[in-house]
Amino acid sequence: MLLALTCAPAALAQVSDADRATARSLAVEGQEALERQDFSAALERFRRADAIIHAPTLLLGVARAQVGVGQWIAAQESYSRIVREGAPENSPEQFFEAIADAQRELDALAPRIPQVLISVIGPDTAAVTIDGEPVPRAALGVRRPVDPGGHTVRAEAAGFAPAEAKVTLAEGASETLALELKPVALPPSVASPPPGAPSRDTGSGAPSGSGSSSRTVLGIAALGLGGVGLAAGAVGGVLAIGKHRDLSERCPAGRCDPSLQGDVDSYHAMSTLSTIGFAIGAVGVGAGAFLLLTAPRSPQRAGISITPVIGLGSAGAKGSF
Repeated sequence: MLLALTCAPAALAQVSDADRATARSLAVEGQEALERQDFSAALERFRRADAIIHAPTLLLGVARAQVGVGQWIAAQESYSRIVREGAPENSPEQFFEAIADAQRELDALAPRIPQVLISVIGPDTAAVTIDGEPVPRAALGVRRPVDPGGHTVRAEAAGFAPAEAKVTLAEGASETLALELKPVALPPSVASPPPGAPSRDTGSGAPSGSGSSSRTVLGIAALGLGGVGLAAGAVGGVLAIGKHRDLSERCPAGRCDPSLQGDVDSYHAMSTLSTIGFAIGAVGVGAGAFLLLTAPRSPQRAGISITPVIGLGSAGAKGSF
């Protein structure tokens, strides 16, 4: 095989001596790797040699290495290419021997290649892949040769949940896979209304009253928070006033005995609570009233009226909706 590189036919006459020597060296390394069953290294060496000088002897080394690494489909194509291309009449004898070996090894490999039949239950637009490689639609429903080992088959289509199956194929095995694609249920918010149901489209692409409803809910929530704040402020204020009156009697000239420090701290806490409560209440009531009064009007909001209510120990709002 290696001597054939030095006596190549006229088709290889344009290859320089340096290139021919390089290809020969790569072929020697590839053959040595084959003999020690380092198929990955052999494949890399023979491919590089064949890229420099394309010859059936080198492509035969590529095919044999591909068989060794489990790339049987690629090896089948390499063998077939050797047989298909042949060699000119004036080629060295090694070329014709390589072609004969390729045909013999191709015939032995073909029945060993596993096959899988893939079918899809669902839309005709489904896209199918094997290990990420697309499968033509014309190849569905018929036996498809694959390399031995594990494979992942996946089918996808718009509007359907993807389907996936894993299969491990031994030498000469044949499997059938049926992938079912099931429609994905649409969320209720985008589901089509039943026939005869009134349309909720306002002409702007948004459901009628959605903006008004959201602002109304936020406004009511803000009023509630404001009412709680005002109530807390009022209660805190009442307690602070009572605590201040008590301390005024027990602390002449504003000076309290150290034993009353707990009561002093309690007074300050009640005062702070009252201040914070009134501040939150004012903001909440103001924001709630603003949201309710400025929300887009709808038939459901016609006649809404809001009146803030503040009393001793309580605060909030009343209205009609």
